[in-house]
Amino acid sequence: MPNKFKPSNGSKSKIKIKRNDMVIVIAGKSKGPKPHRVLRVIVDKQRVLVEGAGMIKKHVKPNPQKNIAGGILEQEAPIHISNVMLVDSEGKATRVGYQVEGDKKTRIARTNGVVIAETKFKK
Repeated sequence: MPNKFKPSNGSKSKIKIKRNDMVIVIAGKSKGPKPHRVLRVIVDKQRVLVEGAGMIKKHVKPNPQKNIAGGILEQEAPIHISNVMLVDSEGKATRVGYQVEGDKKTRIARTNGVVIAETKFKK
């Protein structure tokens, strides 16, 4: 039986979703048309951490040395990449394609062919 905490050794497809991309959750508890931002991509487990989607309650023990109050916290859980789709410039779910111009490879939306902009967010 495979261990869910260790990466499998099988070949995996390329992850076409990157950090700070806008995605729509297409399956699961957080399914809906509202776009969310990708906070983190976990490549070896093929999962993404999506802002405001897949919320779980985590019970935290108080720790005065680390200044943690304790209690029940609500945080995002990773979602499998097959359950999210990238959002194009029109706000619709799209698959991702690639376009090579010279030595530059850019991502394009399959719905309308528009280049997917590399979004830069400040913390």
